[in-house]
Amino acid sequence: MPKAVARQIEKLRDQIRRHDELYYVNDSPEISDREYDLLLQKLQELEAANPEFVTPDSPTQRVGGRPAEGFPEVVHTRPMMSLDNSYNIDELRAFDERCRRLADGRPLEYVAELKIDGLSLSLQYENGVLTRGVTRGDGRIGEEVTQNARTIRSVPLRLRPEAKGITGPLEVRGEVFIPLDVFQRTNAEREEAGEPRFANPRNAAAGAIRQLDPKLVARRKLDMFVYDLLVGGRKPFPTHSESLEWLDKAGFRVNTHRQVCKNIDEVIDFANEQEKLRDDLGYEIDGLVVKVNSTALQDEFGATSKAPRWAIAYKYPARQASTKVLDIQVQVGRTGALTPVAYLEPVFLAGTTVSRATLHNYDEIERLGIKIGDWVMIEKSGEIIPKVLSVITAKRTGKEKDFKPPTHCPVCGGLISRPEGEVVARCVAADCQAQLVGRLLHFASRRAMRIEGLGDVLAIQMVEAKLVKDVGDLYSLTLDQVAALPRMAKKSATNLLEQIEASKSRELSNLIYALGIRHVGERTAGILAHEMSSLNRLTEASVEELDAIPEIGLTVAESVRDWFDDEGNRALCDRLRAAGVNTESTRKSSASLDERFAGKQFVLTGTLSGFTRDEAKALIEARGGRVNSSVSKKTDYVVAGEAAGSKLDKAESLGVTVIDESVFKTMLE
Repeated sequence: MPKAVARQIEKLRDQIRRHDELYYVNDSPEISDREYDLLLQKLQELEAANPEFVTPDSPTQRVGGRPAEGFPEVVHTRPMMSLDNSYNIDELRAFDERCRRLADGRPLEYVAELKIDGLSLSLQYENGVLTRGVTRGDGRIGEEVTQNARTIRSVPLRLRPEAKGITGPLEVRGEVFIPLDVFQRTNAEREEAGEPRFANPRNAAAGAIRQLDPKLVARRKLDMFVYDLLVGGRKPFPTHSESLEWLDKAGFRVNTHRQVCKNIDEVIDFANEQEKLRDDLGYEIDGLVVKVNSTALQDEFGATSKAPRWAIAYKYPARQASTKVLDIQVQVGRTGALTPVAYLEPVFLAGTTVSRATLHNYDEIERLGIKIGDWVMIEKSGEIIPKVLSVITAKRTGKEKDFKPPTHCPVCGGLISRPEGEVVARCVAADCQAQLVGRLLHFASRRAMRIEGLGDVLAIQMVEAKLVKDVGDLYSLTLDQVAALPRMAKKSATNLLEQIEASKSRELSNLIYALGIRHVGERTAGILAHEMSSLNRLTEASVEELDAIPEIGLTVAESVRDWFDDEGNRALCDRLRAAGVNTESTRKSSASLDERFAGKQFVLTGTLSGFTRDEAKALIEARGGRVNSSVSKKTDYVVAGEAAGSKLDKAESLGVTVIDESVFKTMLE
């Protein structure tokens, strides 16, 4: 019997390892998340009943364990050195000249790789099993974070047996990062929860890897690309490119955006090509790393006290700029949260003119030491909103003014509350117009009830005229009431009322999102609508029922339950129902999902003539599909409209199926 159990456990482990690699390394999953969870659950049950069979490389050891009391220091067998930087083509050519001079006429080629904007991590393996993870630290001494490294799904706990040619202990080095979609979702959740936002993905990843509790690290969904291999502190293959190929075979995630270049001109061409893809990668990069391919030449070239002579970082132009803070004003959000915003001297940055940047909370202002009139460095990266990085104190003239937080709500004059331990101050006045305006705008937004024409000015006018006291009053507005508002002609008023009427037929997921329940974003609203199928069921669902739904979790479950426990909120739902707003899910159950869409991942690019982006997304999700913002090997279809951009190019390079609008319509039919 024990042997049979051991065989069953090992078989499950092999299955899970294979699916981990397919999903996290190869971007080509073969089973659903639910099927994967069932495999893992079965393994956990068997190991719990037979603890003598638990091993360090078991997939169950990725997440869990007790929080560490601290991280022991570890001396690196070979220093994890930093790189010299180059910021233009001339400096890159100068690096090439130095290398060719050192090579003294011998053949010279380079490997160019993307420079991931994360943190370096060393992974150590013995007999093919992960034994230790160590941060870079100061390059000579790092901290052991083995339990946290185990939570990174793209890190193999055991190497694939087909990776041959190396015996004995080995070390793999790479860059840990947080994907941009995870970063943005994490920041949105933290802001909604009243917690400070992370400044950038690199800081979020660095903070996560040094968490004492591995369970908290696992929630951050870190990823890792590896870039170096050492055996006994030395390079095991004649070329760096061979090391990368071996790492790929061993089951590590090696970035596919790399190229062996015969000369510096090929490096420059590769650098220019990759810069065009920068915003579609799904993770942050800040340039390229260029390395001499021959490991013998690497050893011969050696290093300075700080950096190797055989490698250099080529930095892309920074998406940063300096500008002046003209004022700092406090905005009040729909939850009552007070957010300080820096009003800036307009500056062109990353394709747009930036005139405002959030300062998040008062603690952030104090941390930055920012004053009105200061010159500051700001940054804009991908789709992330502009943020203030630092104050340029050298430019101070003495005329700068300290920011003084308001003692009362700047909109309604109500009391401000900031409970101990929280960083966000909130207006607690129930009749605060700013909160009502914010709720109206959220309710009417594109991803909620999509009421076109209900913008900032009109929402403010409705509140000031006391036409609405909550979002439910929108459905009792009359033509005369709306037409009487300033600058509202009868035609405009009619159009608005038609939009309000049309919003009654929106999906249940739109309504749940529109209600503005804390911690419930667009995707969470869709999950709740699919699982609960009606607003009535959601209203009565217990915390336990909600927590049991995949991807929901206890925090969201308690927030949803708290919202529906409020009598005023329940009354609002009754009024919406009475007004004819759809409160039932019209989407198909999991048993009858369209097989052409169910479980498939779509990316939309370009302009579709027959649908808006949101309409196309809703149609895909209604049939069981999912829409992502970036193309990867996991993508099943790219729907390409007119003027499709770099996402189309990436799809073609990855071999992803591309369909035009006519084919998409046929699939929908």
